[in-house]
Amino acid sequence: MNGKIFRGSLDTIVIKLLTDNKEMYGYEITQKVKELTGGTMNITEGALYPALHKLEGKGILETQTRSIGNRMRKYYSLTKKGKKESVNYMKEMQSFLDQMQFLLNGKNNLA
Repeated sequence: MNGKIFRGSLDTIVIKLLTDNKEMYGYEITQKVKELTGGTMNITEGALYPALHKLEGKGILETQTRSIGNRMRKYYSLTKKGKKESVNYMKEMQSFLDQMQFLLNGKNNLA
């Protein structure tokens, strides 16, 4: 795997991580993806933060800024709307993966 994240999957990855972990900060999200994929998938800050801001703009994420040591850290978590929408995101991703598997296996339903 070359580590590319396909368009649209980053939102689902973020929502899934926040569903499982309640709240996370940006760097933590990038490191968790790297850990879970054995380093085969990396999310750059240049891709992550626009996705986080977009999800926040849609009312799916909310932020809370905390002082950690001598620095400020922004934590992201799902809103009530985000928790409800997470089910749809997961269903849509699973449907997409099922369709891709179908196409890659070369099956057709004309038989």
